Amino acid sequence: MLDRDGYRPNVGIILINHRNQVFWGKRVREHSWQFPQGGIKPGESPEAAMYRELLEEVGLLPQHVRILGRTRDWLRYDVPTNWVRREWRGSYKGQKQIWFLLKLVGRDSDVCLRATNHPEFDGWRWNDYWAPVDAVIEFKRDVYERALRELTRFVRGVESREAYLRRLGHQEGDREDAASVPDLPDRGHSA
Repeated sequence: MLDRDGYRPNVGIILINHRNQVFWGKRVREHSWQFPQGGIKPGESPEAAMYRELLEEVGLLPQHVRILGRTRDWLRYDVPTNWVRREWRGSYKGQKQIWFLLKLVGRDSDVCLRATNHPEFDGWRWNDYWAPVDAVIEFKRDVYERALRELTRFVRGVESREAYLRRLGHQEGDREDAASVPDLPDRGHSA
C-alpha cells in the first residue's frame, strides 16, 4: 500500500529501558542494526500496527510497555533505487513513518525474538539513546535523528545530541560508520 507520493505507511518503535537506553535489533543473518519497524496494513491504525510489530519483531505484549509519546506527523525517508525491487521501481520512493516511544515496564527476559515463524532480528542489545543515529544505514539517519529529537521531550534525563557528541569527542555533523560507534558491550541477547 503506497500513498500517492510513493511512500509506504509504516511505524517505527523506539523502546527505552529504565536507564534511557534504546533497544537495538540485529537483522537476521546480517550485520546491520535498526529499531523495530513495519508496515501499516489497510484499515489498521498506527497504534495497532505498532503493537502488532512489537509482538512480531520483539515478542512484547502491550502489558510489557507503556507508550510515552509519538511523533506529531509522518517522517519520510527515500530508499535508494538499487534497494527497491525491480517491479516497484518508478512507483515506490520509500517509507513514511509514525514513530512511537515506548518504555519497557516488563523485564529484559520478556523480549522474545522468535515470537513468529519469520523473525526480523537474531540479536539485540541496549544502546545509548543517540548511538543509533550514527550506526544505522545512512539513508535512515535523518529520520532516526528527527524521531529521537522530537521524542526526547517525553524522556527525563536524556542528554542532548550535541552533549552526546561532545562526550564522545565528535564535532557536530561528524558521522562514524556502524563498526566504530561506541556502544554498550553486547550482552549476548540473541534469538
